[in-house]
Amino acid sequence: MSHGQVWRAHRQYAATAARWTADVWRKEVDRRAALRAQRKPLVADARAALERARAVDPEGVTSLPHRAEREVRTAKRRVPDPMWLFATKTTAALGIAGYVWLPQVPTRVWVWSAVALVAAVTALSVWVAVRERDTTGLKSTAEERALLKRLQPQHWKEHAEQRGLTGTLTGRPKLTDAGIVVAVRLDGTWTATKLRAAEDHIRALLGARTSLRMQIKAGKQGGWAELILRTRSAADGDDLTWTPERRSLGVDTVTGEQVTVPLGERLLIAGRSGAGKSVASRPLLYDASEGATNALVIIDLKRVEGRLWDHRARVASTPREVIDVVDELETEMLDRLSILPKGQDTWTPTPDRPRITVVVDEGAEVMTAADKVPYETETADGRTRTMTRSALPGLESIARMGRAACIDLWWMTQKPSINDGIPKQIAPQIGVSICLAVRTPAEARVVLGEDAQAKGWNADELPVPGVALIRDGKRKPDPVKVRYMDKAVVIALPDRTPWSRTVAPTVETAGAPTLTLIKNTTPDEPTTDRAVARVLKAIETADEPVRQKDLVTITGLSKSAVSKAVKTLTTGGTVVRALDGRLTTARGDDDTAAA
Repeated sequence: MSHGQVWRAHRQYAATAARWTADVWRKEVDRRAALRAQRKPLVADARAALERARAVDPEGVTSLPHRAEREVRTAKRRVPDPMWLFATKTTAALGIAGYVWLPQVPTRVWVWSAVALVAAVTALSVWVAVRERDTTGLKSTAEERALLKRLQPQHWKEHAEQRGLTGTLTGRPKLTDAGIVVAVRLDGTWTATKLRAAEDHIRALLGARTSLRMQIKAGKQGGWAELILRTRSAADGDDLTWTPERRSLGVDTVTGEQVTVPLGERLLIAGRSGAGKSVASRPLLYDASEGATNALVIIDLKRVEGRLWDHRARVASTPREVIDVVDELETEMLDRLSILPKGQDTWTPTPDRPRITVVVDEGAEVMTAADKVPYETETADGRTRTMTRSALPGLESIARMGRAACIDLWWMTQKPSINDGIPKQIAPQIGVSICLAVRTPAEARVVLGEDAQAKGWNADELPVPGVALIRDGKRKPDPVKVRYMDKAVVIALPDRTPWSRTVAPTVETAGAPTLTLIKNTTPDEPTTDRAVARVLKAIETADEPVRQKDLVTITGLSKSAVSKAVKTLTTGGTVVRALDGRLTTARGDDDTAAA
């Protein structure tokens, strides 16, 4: 190798070493600046505590002032010097040591000392570089690099005042699978809620695009907030197509975990039009209709989603069908509760009497169309009477008491408001809320709770479609990318016999309660006739209209037997139900009207 080549190689090596040293220096400067920004307030707090301790005990009788002094010293030691001061102190110390020691030693020792010093500085630089190395294995994009630079404490401090963010300071930002996460120190009157309201100012300071999702929530300790920029998702690269092998509801975009919602919960599924509510519910509907001990009932007046499932679910698509199926479900629920063994909290599903999941698709439509539905009945004297009935009381009863009978209600709506899409009697019974994108923060609070926004459950900021927040009391407000289950996949699922109340249980009064299944029950059976006669006699002999629950006490029959008898009498027109729910004979009702 020629002398020129050696010189060029030396120059190239020197330039590389200079760039590497400069990069290490810059990283160390940023690290020290971030630590100083975080720990200097702790020194101020420790000094304030020392002043209070001296005011309480000026003579130093107790150990309180001494302990406060130690805390001040400890807080000071934890604040690193600026890089320029650290380098100055190090150089001065080495110069003094060299001046005192090196002139008194041989030249050979001096040379080896210089080599050792260079080796020590190199090792220190390597250690700093390794410590600052990105251990996440993530490669930042151009957008993320720009955001990380602007989130550095020095840049934030220089531009915070002109953006109306004076009193806030960022910590050290980190790149994660879910995006960029950084702690923000809040001084003065700043709170996480106030910082959330200043989101536009933060976006302007960072130069972030308008569509970039930003999340601000309370930090792990008082005086701090956490800022998350969703530049990426942990679900990226995951195949979100639903298959029988991938039966989860979706993938957590922060942790990458598979998210499931077990059966047996009362659900609220909400989201504005186009948010993907139907698609998100299909994996859940599959679970609810799969297995020998599971049955699915769908109430869908729009006749779109229910039609896909009618080969494996009971579907009601007209107001009359809705009322009929709700009657069956309510009767089944009361029967199960009446024969539930003493000491047992919930019904045990069996193939004959399975767990029933009742799905109300677009609850606002059901509340409107299935209310005051006209029913024509023929009385004993041949007259035709028109009555109005509503499905809502039965659905509310199922929401309140159905869980013990393994009859669970799922309510789906595009209009998540108490007065419109969610009945007041059903909303408090909801155990799990699945919220896709909604239009306003008020709708998000209705679905996810009044404290939703304060705790980071910002469903009004979710992208559309296919991203949801799931609040079950355990999960954090991490968005979930739901799996996609195509309509053709639903149609191709194996057929199952839809649930119907084709068997009626009876309870033997003698001995322990036993369940007897009577198939193809007809009105000519003696047991049914006797129950109907006893109920009719009790209604006829009563001085005023009687409530159905009072008939249980009057006749001595079980709730299920009274319910069946009342249904037979009202269907035949012998007995009519008043608007307040009380029962009277048709003739007595006519006499009252005539009078």
